[in-house]
Amino acid sequence: MEKNKVKHIHDFGQSIWLDLLSRKIMDSGQLKKLINEDGIRGLTSNPSIFEKAILHSDDYNEDIAKLAAKEKSNDEIFFEMAIKDIQRAADLFKPVYDESKGTDGFVSLEVAPYLARDTAGSIRQARELWKAVNRKNAMIKIPGTKEGLPAIRQCISEGININVTLLFGLPRYKEVTEAFISGLEDRAKAHHSLAGIASVASFFLSRIDVMIDPLLKEKKQMNLNGEVAISSAKIAYEIYKDVFYSKRFNALVQKGAQRQWVLWASTSTKDPAFSDTKYVEALIGSETVNTLPLETIAAFRDHGKAEDSLGHDLDKATKVLAQIKKIGIDIDLITQKLEDQGIEKFNQSYDKLLDAIENQKKHVHA
Repeated sequence: MEKNKVKHIHDFGQSIWLDLLSRKIMDSGQLKKLINEDGIRGLTSNPSIFEKAILHSDDYNEDIAKLAAKEKSNDEIFFEMAIKDIQRAADLFKPVYDESKGTDGFVSLEVAPYLARDTAGSIRQARELWKAVNRKNAMIKIPGTKEGLPAIRQCISEGININVTLLFGLPRYKEVTEAFISGLEDRAKAHHSLAGIASVASFFLSRIDVMIDPLLKEKKQMNLNGEVAISSAKIAYEIYKDVFYSKRFNALVQKGAQRQWVLWASTSTKDPAFSDTKYVEALIGSETVNTLPLETIAAFRDHGKAEDSLGHDLDKATKVLAQIKKIGIDIDLITQKLEDQGIEKFNQSYDKLLDAIENQKKHVHA
């Protein structure tokens, strides 16, 4: 019998996480099936995912009514419901966490998106969520903004698992690895154990191509269409290997530290001209994660090709990035713009989510 194609990816050292969370997927047994049959090894959530789950189902109405009766704010209602979902999902992934000796099987919950530019607020909420979720295989998401960097360092030093989200550019990725390593070094100096502290650095990829491809068209460089995001990812992986197999990090490994894996996010294909498995097939490599929505998992299960691809074609990746620079496309400017847009998008989702909770409260009292 042919091996499940999605499950086969793990043979190359990459973990596939689901980019979705809802009560429906847990209640129906679908999540358990994805774990057992497709070898899904973790899960991520974000404000957009919760907005869809709460807006498009009645699964949360009872909770909203109960929490509203206790005079909880809309923010508090949301996080209480989200924490409940995250705990349930974490328990479903606990066997993966145990089997991988604490290197996999994580579920992620994000701090409120309006804290993206607030260091102290991010630290405060990350602590609260970590304590409330109370699961070793949880990760708290903090955006990899300038203001997020010191928050990431502080939280890692306190032993909180962190998923660094909304990463687009390579210079910022280097700063994120520095924040993570410094946090571990701070913790070691304070004579605390480094064992069991996990982190991932989440690169949002397809949006890079969505923004750059029209510029390439203008400059008549169509041969580079759909190449920039994957090229960036390949260079990021080289940075990962340089940083996490360095003498400096090996000193922390001796004390029980584990590497901060790179995670590929936003890997569903946005351009119909490209294959629907494009951002999966090109980025398979060990000590990485790819988070996929259900449609991409189904597409890969059907016709995906699993092979070790991430460490290949580095010359091409380097040339692509050199070429776009040569034709006057400033990728650092673009990745900063994408970060700003990403924050804005999550803020809008979060506002919609709070409005939905507000409307549901009115409905209950009507």
